[in-house]
Amino acid sequence: MESTAGRVMAREIAEQPATIEATVNRLRPLAEEIRALVGDRRRVILIARGTSDNAALYGQYLLALRAGVLAVPASPSLSALYRAEVDLSDTVAVAISQSGGTEEIVEAMHDAKQRGARTIAVTNGADSPLARDADLALVTAAGRELAVPATKTYSAQLVAVAVLALAIGQERRLLDQLDDVPEAVSRMLGTEDAAAALADRLRDVERMVVTARGLALTTARELALKLQETCHLAAVGLSGADLQHGPIAMLDARTPALLVASATDSAVAPGMVELARRCRASGADVHVLGGDDALGALADVRVAGPDLPPELAPIPLIVPGQLLTLALARAKGLDPDTPRGLNKVTQTA
Repeated sequence: MESTAGRVMAREIAEQPATIEATVNRLRPLAEEIRALVGDRRRVILIARGTSDNAALYGQYLLALRAGVLAVPASPSLSALYRAEVDLSDTVAVAISQSGGTEEIVEAMHDAKQRGARTIAVTNGADSPLARDADLALVTAAGRELAVPATKTYSAQLVAVAVLALAIGQERRLLDQLDDVPEAVSRMLGTEDAAAALADRLRDVERMVVTARGLALTTARELALKLQETCHLAAVGLSGADLQHGPIAMLDARTPALLVASATDSAVAPGMVELARRCRASGADVHVLGGDDALGALADVRVAGPDLPPELAPIPLIVPGQLLTLALARAKGLDPDTPRGLNKVTQTA
């Protein structure tokens, strides 16, 4: 009898072109409202946990690159546990939560609002506490997500974060190019066979390093998280720069490296090629997700990535990683729909 493992996750991965198109169409018309709310405030804090934290990292890069705004991750524990008193009267607090019901995130945004911040929620929960309490809610159009690993809600969060950053930066060209993302995601769904071939190579691996530089780092960290939660793999998601400051010693013949890169990001391309050479010199297998031909030439297995501007590439770039996660979990005899010890909404004490 055919296994049903991962059937829900597979369906939700396949729904992403429609999810992204609907989210773009819903949120892009809010660009003027976003700018009006932000006004002349030039400091942004990003409140998130788990997968949403990886979407927040994308926001850090995009806000700096295309809006000239320094965005930093908030530490929800400062308000939830330490009750720190911080003046946020010059700040915009962006809280990111798929459900909008994670108490720590809701409370941290509410605390920021009480301390003077203007607040923006990024959530899939239109009627959630997070959406109700925010000054502006950017509600994604992912529909209900049933599998525990976030796939379509994550890519929808990336779209929302992109709209936010590009609206603040008045980047009309890139806002218009969001129309190209659904088709790019559809093409990435065609990498299923290549992802399965890589999964077969990784079937018996117990630990690995997933690494990137720049905008693609959000994809590397999200992919590492997915491998941890669905494949029970000790996957470490690191900046390529941080990797070379000591952790590269982890790599050996039993610990492969998976390098993640946009094919169009010339700023990081030379460094990623050199990083691949260093990883290979350690005796590790080197695999590549995305990247240009020079990086691909150093790979044992390469899974192609999207051909989009580097600012937008992280949205479709995660899709081959999701397909890899699905295939590897199945190869290990696991059901990625329901990873052990996890629930759809995580509450932290």
